[in-house]
Amino acid sequence: CCCCCCCPRFRGASPIARHTKKKPPRATRAPQYTTIMAAPEADAGFQRDPCPWRILDDFGGAFAMGAIGGTVWHSVRGYRSSPRNLRFSGALSAVKMRAPVLAGSFAVWGGMFSTFDCCLIALRGKEDPWNSIASGAITGGTLAARSGLRGSAQAAFFGGVVLAFIEGLGILIHKYTTKQHKPIMPELPADPLSAPSYQR
Repeated sequence: CCCCCCCPRFRGASPIARHTKKKPPRATRAPQYTTIMAAPEADAGFQRDPCPWRILDDFGGAFAMGAIGGTVWHSVRGYRSSPRNLRFSGALSAVKMRAPVLAGSFAVWGGMFSTFDCCLIALRGKEDPWNSIASGAITGGTLAARSGLRGSAQAAFFGGVVLAFIEGLGILIHKYTTKQHKPIMPELPADPLSAPSYQR
C-alpha cells in the first residue's frame, strides 16, 4: 500500500505491525463493595407454628412447664412440712398429689389462650401483640367466670396486664438483639482514580 509506505508512522515497521491496531489502555475501575445485608429470617424474630397446631403446641408446653414447676415447688414444700424422719416420703406424696393438678391448670390456661389468640387472628386478619394481650384478658376472665362479674373482670385485667408486660419485654429484647447483630457497612476507600499513582 502506498499510503503505508509514505506515512512516517508505518515507515520501517513490519507488515504485521502495520496492520495491527494498538488498543488503548483500559481505564482502571474503582473496586466495588457490596453491602452484606442480613437475611430476612434473622429480623423476623421467632416464628410460631400456624394456628391449628399452635393450640396443641402451647397446650403441651404449658403442661410440661406446670409439671416441672409443680414438681420442684411441691417437693420442697412437702419436704419442709413433713416430720423429720418422713421428709422424703412426704415430698414424694406432695408431688404425686399436687403436681398433676398444677400441670393441668397450666395446660388449660395455655390451651384457652392459644384458642382465643387464633380466633382473634382470624377475625382481625393480622397477628400482633394486641392479639396476645386481648387473649390473656379473655382467658383470665373466662377461667374466673364462676367467681362473679367482679372477680371475672379483675382476672381479665390481671391477665391483660401480665401479657402486656410479657409482650413489651419481648419487643424490647428483640430490638436490642437486632441492634447488636445489625450489619455494619465497611468504610469505602478513597477513589483510586483520584490517587497520585493513577494520574497521568
